[in-house]
Amino acid sequence: MPIRVHLDRVLLERRMSLTELADRVGVTIANLSILKTGKARAVRFSTLAALCRELDCQPGDLLLYEPGPADEPPDEDEEA
Repeated sequence: MPIRVHLDRVLLERRMSLTELADRVGVTIANLSILKTGKARAVRFSTLAALCRELDCQPGDLLLYEPGPADEPPDEDEEA
């Protein structure tokens, strides 16, 4: 997936555990773990807002878009 999650890095910078963040945000540790490992397929804006509030960061500090071959538009010579 072209979206990378940097929750682990931000937690380390803030010296905060996943358990503490889960308590503050009201999201289960299991769900935060899925997000942290990059296995999440979606995240609610309300959850993202709560994470940013508690971590004192911007969404771009947590998420990064890295385009890959599947995300590049086809060449004009190729069939779509």
